[in-house]
Amino acid sequence: MPRLATQIEAILYLKGKPLPLAEICEHARCDRSEVEDALIELMSDYGHRDSALEVVETPAGYSLQLRSSFENLIQSLVPPELGTGALRTLAAIALKEPVAQTDLINLRGSGAYQHIHELVDLGFVRRRRQTDGRSYWLNVTDKFHQHFELDQLLTTPTASSQA
Repeated sequence: MPRLATQIEAILYLKGKPLPLAEICEHARCDRSEVEDALIELMSDYGHRDSALEVVETPAGYSLQLRSSFENLIQSLVPPELGTGALRTLAAIALKEPVAQTDLINLRGSGAYQHIHELVDLGFVRRRRQTDGRSYWLNVTDKFHQHFELDQLLTTPTASSQA
């Protein structure tokens, strides 16, 4: 049987969110004082090792999280969630590419201007000026295909081809 601190580490990892002490006690099937001692041990372990993770106490409970010194990696490795409007704009670009920005605005409304800028900043969409200089052509990028794993969808056998 793993030591209690290791068991609590697994609980915090698997839950992926701050847990109140009472909930940790319930999952670990231990009393409050045992869990408090194990949390102190676990926090000390993380404090003394060279690790990207740490156990912290927050107002919502105890959490296993990335150390603040690694937050710069989040921007480059984990794209922020897109809102529904931006996702719909991205889907329209992907389905109709290349699409003129003016046509997309007519289709999606003026809010799409902000979506386009957000999608360009995130690297999902490329803008190219049209030859007449009046609007832009919009295309999805390789990052779009990689992030949404569309290449795998195209190579995955469909149910009709398996029958």
